[in-house]
Amino acid sequence: MNDPRFSSAEEAEAAFYRAFERRDLDAMMAVWADEATVVCVHPGGPMLIGREAVRASWEQILGGGGSVGFTVQEVRRETRDGLAVHVVQEHIRAGDERPGPPVLATNVYRLTDRGWRMILHHASPSPRPARPRGMVH
Repeated sequence: MNDPRFSSAEEAEAAFYRAFERRDLDAMMAVWADEATVVCVHPGGPMLIGREAVRASWEQILGGGGSVGFTVQEVRRETRDGLAVHVVQEHIRAGDERPGPPVLATNVYRLTDRGWRMILHHASPSPRPARPRGMVH
């Protein structure tokens, strides 16, 4: 696999979701920084630290069968001093099914000498909207 140079955090993020949809482990890991301190948390899963742990988790996830698609909705984006924080809602479709409940994800990218690279992906189910309570007197 070649070593892509992402010129922006947005470009790295697009490559991240493209690799996920294509179930391409090499392309997925090309997005991640080559650092022992990278962190990944999948919905309901433990915190994974380091490239090897992150790679093993993606190998398991991407190795599953069937197709997956994403609609990614930006919630907030902040970039400064070589660091970009993207908070997004992931609307995930498995095969021909309708998307399930959205997943809230925080993706953090760092500008390295090889371009922008992911250093953190933390995804969790979005909180459910509060249900209205009975009338308060």
